Amino acid sequence: MPVTRIPLGLPRLDTAALVELAARLTPRDYDILSHLHQHRVLTTHQIQKIFFTLPQPTRRRLGILHKLHTVTRFRPWTAYGGGSAPSHWILGRAGAALLAAKDGVTVSQLGYHPDVAMAISISNRLGHQIGVNDFFADLHHFARNSPAAEVRAWWPERRCAQLWGDLARPDAYGRWAENGRELDFFLEHDTGSEPLAKVAAKLTGYAELAEATAITTPVLLWLPSRARETHLRELIGEADVPVATAVHTSVGDGPAGPVWAPVGPPGPRLRLAQLADAWPDLTLGAAPDRRDASASGDALDASFESGAESR
Repeated sequence: MPVTRIPLGLPRLDTAALVELAARLTPRDYDILSHLHQHRVLTTHQIQKIFFTLPQPTRRRLGILHKLHTVTRFRPWTAYGGGSAPSHWILGRAGAALLAAKDGVTVSQLGYHPDVAMAISISNRLGHQIGVNDFFADLHHFARNSPAAEVRAWWPERRCAQLWGDLARPDAYGRWAENGRELDFFLEHDTGSEPLAKVAAKLTGYAELAEATAITTPVLLWLPSRARETHLRELIGEADVPVATAVHTSVGDGPAGPVWAPVGPPGPRLRLAQLADAWPDLTLGAAPDRRDASASGDALDASFESGAESR
């Protein structure tokens, strides 16, 4: 069956084109589009970890979605080895129109604008966003291969800012479950670009948030090196909220594995889910609604730029 090609220059898609396009998309395709809308950008490898098993079907399906103009891509230049990085994918205009139609809203109400969506490609926050998304892609990959584990929530920075930005601005909020344990957490993905004192100072906002909401949510500090982790833990000393640290890794079980050291008395490193036992007085907050989370739009991205087929 020939692929419908939708001209990029059209100001909008008519109903007939949307109906024909929608007939070509699978539930997984819609999930991919939704993730791109929520989390701004995903690499081919991240999409494979979250939704597929093998690289070839991943690339083939993304190629089809690209031909349908539901997604678009770019390859940022990298100094490492010279040349460009792997393909980075963002939501395309047709994809946004489909998501809006599926939710019964307009593209504007969805919060999508192609120029704003594409802004991540030249943003100095691109590397940081990819790092945050790597963390959750690794959790998804582990969960897809472990029936006892599940990513039950993944809220992006902009959604967190809508809810808690006057006190704390986590890079993401997550809920992880494994072997009967369940943990809410805020993620702070550290790239090493900020002074350690500034990183430690963020914990004050989280303590104020816990007091204001009467819900104490652990803060996970995901750090680029063991030395930086050691120095930050010394600087923190004792924290007013539960805090655990770990160093960036995708090996083994990745962030789901025994890499987490709670701030406090020395002890063995714990699996992510075991942190729920490290702080037994924690109470889970209200479970986030995924559809509500996906409604957070790209209209917030400008403020972030200025302020900060089968297997």
